[in-house]
Amino acid sequence: MKKILISLLLLLAVTSWGSAQETDKKESNLNKVVNTLKERLTIEGYTQLAYSYDDSGDAKANTFEIKRAILMVRGKVTDRWTAYFMYNFANTGKILEAYTEYKFLPELTVRLGQFKTMFTFENPMSPCNVELINIYSQATNYLVGYDSSDPLYGSNAGRDLGLMIYGDLFGNLFNYKLAVMNGQGINKKDGNNQKDIVGSLIANPTRWLSVGGTFVKGKGNAVATSAANPSIAVGENYTRNRWSAGAMLKFKPIDIRTEFLHGKDGKVRSNGYYLTLSAHILPRIDFIASYDYFNRNTKMDLQNTNYVAGLQWWFYPKCRLQLQYTRRDPKHGEGSNLLQTQVQVRF
Repeated sequence: MKKILISLLLLLAVTSWGSAQETDKKESNLNKVVNTLKERLTIEGYTQLAYSYDDSGDAKANTFEIKRAILMVRGKVTDRWTAYFMYNFANTGKILEAYTEYKFLPELTVRLGQFKTMFTFENPMSPCNVELINIYSQATNYLVGYDSSDPLYGSNAGRDLGLMIYGDLFGNLFNYKLAVMNGQGINKKDGNNQKDIVGSLIANPTRWLSVGGTFVKGKGNAVATSAANPSIAVGENYTRNRWSAGAMLKFKPIDIRTEFLHGKDGKVRSNGYYLTLSAHILPRIDFIASYDYFNRNTKMDLQNTNYVAGLQWWFYPKCRLQLQYTRRDPKHGEGSNLLQTQVQVRF
């Protein structure tokens, strides 16, 4: 009997030791996976919740809304090779960006996939850093297809599918970007057999000054008709060219961004100009002001000017509360007022 008990105890001891070894091994493997994910994956996100009162048109409107609910995931394959994914859960939900890129040199990185069109100073900037609740100027929103203000191009969040090379030259004295893109917008195949060429060149002669220009040369395929450009039918290919020139000035108390933009869609030309100022009046509070002019058809003289003033309070790193008033002054028609407030939470 004693021999049997001793044998059972020895068996249990060996089994327990084996189980402990197996558990330790599993925990070790799990820790390796977790540590690898920590090193390889970066997950970020932000949401912007807003309220607006608008007295334009016959009916006054006021509403709460979720402007954006963004998830961003960056994967590090190697020290030089990365992948990026961005999804917006607000409204209908859609993939905003999905691309991979490889950094050969500081002067040369290659990106393939869906990403921001590198036209204008504003469009490459993230909405969680831009001063205005409506994000970009009228001309930028229209000419990059950020919203649906240009029915010919549609609402594409300022993004497209394509291949881009970019980098810094002469120790960041110049930044360049050059891309070949579909020109049809996000999550779509090309609507024709012609690609858009997009480029930008920014010079940084001092720490506080950046100057440069951007351009788009290509052909669009109209997804809808436009009252500002009535001669172009749905499904028709049309010349779609743009260029811009501007500057950014960054001082300790004041940041200024200004740009002139020009577009040509078929035979219709458009011009726009904006100047946006952010003054750091207190450690966490900024005063925001913007002058924003856009003429979407110079022959029909479809001008509109927006005057914006407001405050933003950075109550936590990357989190802010914004309050802005916009006076809209069209050349044809009555002016209107827009009052907006927005809270941004980012992690």
